Order: sequence, then C-alpha cells, then structure tokens
Amino acid sequence: MRTRSPGSTGRWAVVEPVALGALALDALLGWPSGLYARIGHPVGWCARLIAACETGWNDAARTPRARRIAGILTLVLLVGAVGGIAWGLTLGLRIALGGWAWVAVALLAWPGLAQRSLDDHVRPVAHALEAGDLPAARRSVAMIVGRDTEQLDQAGVARAAIESLAESFCDGVVAPFFWLLLFGLPGLWIYKALNTADSMIGHREPRWAMFGWAAARSDDVANLVPARLAGVILCAVGGGGWAMLWRDAGKHASPNAGWPEAAMAGVLGVRLAGPIAYDGVIADKPWIGDGAVAIGAPEIRRALTVYRRGCALLWIVAGGVAWAL
Repeated sequence: MRTRSPGSTGRWAVVEPVALGALALDALLGWPSGLYARIGHPVGWCARLIAACETGWNDAARTPRARRIAGILTLVLLVGAVGGIAWGLTLGLRIALGGWAWVAVALLAWPGLAQRSLDDHVRPVAHALEAGDLPAARRSVAMIVGRDTEQLDQAGVARAAIESLAESFCDGVVAPFFWLLLFGLPGLWIYKALNTADSMIGHREPRWAMFGWAAARSDDVANLVPARLAGVILCAVGGGGWAMLWRDAGKHASPNAGWPEAAMAGVLGVRLAGPIAYDGVIADKPWIGDGAVAIGAPEIRRALTVYRRGCALLWIVAGGVAWAL
C-alpha cells in the first residue's frame, strides 16, 4: 500500500501491488460476460472514438497528406482522452482513498490484461481437434485470427492458434504489464488505445495506408521492448528455442510479432507462419522455425503450457516489484 514518508511534503512512497492485483483479477475472472453485456469493455470505448474519427476525417476525396494529418490528430485525441482520464482517475483515487487507492487502481487496470481471455479462446481449438471436429476447430480459431480459416487443415488450424497465442502474449499480457509497471494506469491504457488503433486502422490497404500510418508506427514503437521481452520470456520458461529466436525473429512482416512467434516455434520444435490466405489472396510468408509441419492439438496444448508459465513469471516479477518498492 502507499504510505506517507516521514517528513514528506506530499510525496508518496510507493509500496503497492497494483500489477499483481490486476494480474490476479484477470486470471480469476477474465472479463465476465455479464459485465461485458452491461458496460462493454474499455477497448470497445476506444474503438468507438477511433471509428467516429475515421468516419468523419478519412475522406477519400482528401489528399494523402491531409488524410495522414487527420490520422495523427485522431491518435493525439485518442491518447489525450485515454491518458487524461486514466491520470485523473488515479489522482482522484489517491486523494480519496490514500493508502488503499492501489486496490481501486488494480481494478481499473484489470480489463487491460488478457491472460485468461487468450487461454479461454485457444483451448477450444485444441478441444475440437482432439474430438476430430475440424469444422468446429476452424470456427474457434476464426475468432482469434484474421486469416481465412474455411479451408485450413488440422495443421493450418493448429499453426493459426499457436501463432495467435504467441503474438497475443505480447499484445495482451506482456506489453500492457510492462507499461503498467513503468507509467501506471495511464501507461497501460494509452498502450491499449494505441494497440486498438493499430488493429482497426493500421493497415496497408489504400483506405487505411495514410490515415492509419500514425497508428501503425506508434504501435510498433510501443511494442518494441515488450515483444523482445515476450520472446525472451517464452524461451526462458520453455527451456530452449534461443537459436530460433535470434535466427527467425526478423522473418515476420511486423518488426515485433516475429519475436514471440519465433520463440514459440523454437520451444515447440515446429514451423509457424508460411503461406496464408487473406480474403482469398495467398500471402507467401516465410516459414518461422524449422521443426514439424504436421502439427495438431498436442502442440497447442504444449503452447498453452508455455504460455501459462510465461504468465506465471510475470506474477513473480509483479510480486518482486511490489515487495522491493
């Protein structure tokens, strides 16, 4: 908890398990469907603001330069609103609750983490493959990936699930945790806002290329350190994969996503990525890893085990930070 330092003049001495509390709440509860039905999710609130700006400002009749400026203004508005609200809430809670404010801050940080959600979305893919129900496995994996899933075979479904789990370990767990530790509640929610903007408008298609430029670049910067940490964590808890991490991290089109994916491929001894179809068009992506191609439910189970160990390591780090400070 937070306590006044002897002789202090209003400066707080930090001794609080905010990150640990948020991780615990997320692991225990996820984001309950009942709560989602009533209030939605904070990421959805960010998405509505982004969508409103895109509708009003991303006019195809505008010049590319004007659309890029509009995208930058959208990001400034988004970050300002999210960061301002998070900072204001934190300050208000400090004043109102004093040393127990960390409990409320942990509650507000809780929706920004996705440990349980990822686990809950990937496990059904393994269940369906174990039951021999490939159509159900395709439907389950379609909920977490953007590629075409209708024609995926068992190995394609398994690769999609494992790749999504590895990449989302960074986006959904390590990165928000990292920014929460560095800058508190504003850091976590500004990151989530940037990541949401990138997923919505940070694309290369003509409609988004200019307007989403700032969102894509900002998300790249925000994930630069967390992605590399995620790769290192997966190799550390998985007991290997280091050579593949260094060799293949740069093969991904994203400057960051290749790190956790290459780590997971190395730990599991499988090949990920490769040719993938988006909207009926085959993208000839390079393979990441040089292990087995014919994979299925057992490899997804092993990936989930590595993922859970990675999350557990973050718990240890959060506990250590709370104790040390």
